[in-house]
Amino acid sequence: MDGYEDFKKDIWGLTKIDLNSYKEKQMKRRIETLITKNHINSYKDYVALIKKDKDKFEQFVNFLTINVSEFYRNPEQWVILDREVFPDLIKKFGKNLKIWSAACSTGDEPYSLVMALSKHIPIKQIKIIATDIDKQVLDKARMGLYNEKSIAAVPPEFKKKYFTQIGSSYQISDEIKRQVEFKEHNLLKDPYITGCNLIVCRNVLIYFTEDAKEEIYQKFNSALVSQGILFIGSTEQIMNYKDLNYQRMQSFFFQKN
Repeated sequence: MDGYEDFKKDIWGLTKIDLNSYKEKQMKRRIETLITKNHINSYKDYVALIKKDKDKFEQFVNFLTINVSEFYRNPEQWVILDREVFPDLIKKFGKNLKIWSAACSTGDEPYSLVMALSKHIPIKQIKIIATDIDKQVLDKARMGLYNEKSIAAVPPEFKKKYFTQIGSSYQISDEIKRQVEFKEHNLLKDPYITGCNLIVCRNVLIYFTEDAKEEIYQKFNSALVSQGILFIGSTEQIMNYKDLNYQRMQSFFFQKN
């Protein structure tokens, strides 16, 4: 399918999403699948469609963002967070921690953070800022309804305390929801939240080019207070972390120097 260069410019004009920052081969393949699914055979016609049809536009943004999410993903890393990272942060910065869950998808991660932190801090004192580029997933996150697979790794005491079964789905309690503020945010374009003690951004940056990744890790570093922590995903690594002003604490935890 021809016309991808023009398509990228059109998408930037419409959404301020910079497709140049994503690995081209993967991204083209995903977009072309969606275009075909809509019975259209050119990028130009697809742009015309999403310009005039709000639902198709939302579908496109939703499709573009990678939403594979679950509570307590990679549980062994949450054990480190619970036993080492949270106590260390509380000791250094007190109990009013500023925590940013970046590219939070359907809310599994920020809600997991509230539950995990509730073992250390009274729940009413917890505040998580959760951001994503995709309006639709943010709506899903605010709704807080999950399938059984999503909540499989939630510790049994939290599952019992904070989830209500509705048919085959599970609704998270308002007590947890109230502690998370969801906002739309584009990691490649928007200003970053500052003064963070902990930033969690996991399994998202694998879809970006090396240049875009480096820029984001640099911006995260500026967004953290001195000795603040960046928690990344098990699919990711920061090879040049020293150049970016981090020191490695554990495999997926990096501290700002």
